[in-house]
Amino acid sequence: MTTPLAGVRVVEVATHVFVPIAGGVLTEWGAEVTKIEHPVTGDPYRGLVTAGLHHLHDGVDPYFQMANRGKKSVGVDLKHPEGREILSKLVAEADVFLTNVRVNARRRLRIDVEDIRADNSSIVYVRGTAFGAQGPDGHRGGYDGGVYWGRTGMQHVFTPPGEVWPPAGPRPAFGDVVGGLIIAGAISTALYGRKATGQPSVVDTSLYAAGLWQIQPDIVNAKIGNTHAIAGKPGGQNRYEAWNPLVLSYPTADGRFVGLMMLEPDGRWRELCKALGRPELADDPRFANATVRQENSRACVETLEAIFAEHDLAEWRVLLDDFDGQWTPIQTPADVHDDPQAQANGFIADVEMITGNTLPMVTSPVQFDEQTNSPARAPEHGEHTEDVLLTLGYTWEDIAGFKAHGAIV
Repeated sequence: MTTPLAGVRVVEVATHVFVPIAGGVLTEWGAEVTKIEHPVTGDPYRGLVTAGLHHLHDGVDPYFQMANRGKKSVGVDLKHPEGREILSKLVAEADVFLTNVRVNARRRLRIDVEDIRADNSSIVYVRGTAFGAQGPDGHRGGYDGGVYWGRTGMQHVFTPPGEVWPPAGPRPAFGDVVGGLIIAGAISTALYGRKATGQPSVVDTSLYAAGLWQIQPDIVNAKIGNTHAIAGKPGGQNRYEAWNPLVLSYPTADGRFVGLMMLEPDGRWRELCKALGRPELADDPRFANATVRQENSRACVETLEAIFAEHDLAEWRVLLDDFDGQWTPIQTPADVHDDPQAQANGFIADVEMITGNTLPMVTSPVQFDEQTNSPARAPEHGEHTEDVLLTLGYTWEDIAGFKAHGAIV
């Protein structure tokens, strides 16, 4: 299989997740991504194991693997003149330069747009920032838990009504993975634009912009005063006052949930009643159409709650299997590994690690030509330094000198 980005070379000077995971996505789409890491400390994200924030599994850090799949790692000190020379040679042969280094540090390291373009005038320059490249906070750093989750209003939206403290918190790298996918798509667009026009782009995106994009219905409605939409729940705060009882989740006998999401309920109501084993409900005057179901919302919701409480989730999977309306079992992350739909589409792959063991990894959510993605493991710190330098034309004597001078790992 020829992957869409086969032959594309990316040089990445970035740490943690937001921008590096974009490089990981690009490797699944066929690009060759060379990750530049400090020869001593490496990407600080590796160090979160030592800090106790990450835990090893069979000798590898799952978090680092997720963000850095398929890359080459080159340990280079960009503050060292010889290290900066190596970067120049890498950039000269690259299509994309990818970074999340803050503006002042970019200038000190001489990796800002004009510096990189001096090495390669046709390179696509991509920078991911916390708050956006412009404005009073353009120079500031930030992580997704503060910027994507807090600054955008998302934390407020997802905090249940009446709860003031502590406010709801996000899952690990919650905004980073979304923002990284945005960057990967933007890079692909910029490469197409360069081929079509001959002009390379400077691409900017940020955690702040990604978060605003994510909750744009709330943001737009907040400005125009649509308080019904701002509530965040179509039926208001009380499930028994739902505008449509067929867009709720219902507990099963074993404490699990079935989620209904039927936005055209009248077209599905009779069929649903049959699937539930209650065909007579279809003609109950309290529930016969969407208008009366809303008027009798409490009775309808309580009736459906009683029905769903009669069977375990596994039984409902069977009973609702032929029902064509929109419903889903509410799964746990552990359930997903055994989900035949995830397996059939290759959404999770077992990736061989350097230890010889495998780690399950979620594949990038885009497939080309009906081919499943095949992620590779993340590199060890500086694993490819010597190989990459040899391909750049350096000799073993050069490499030995660089090591002696502290320019490389």
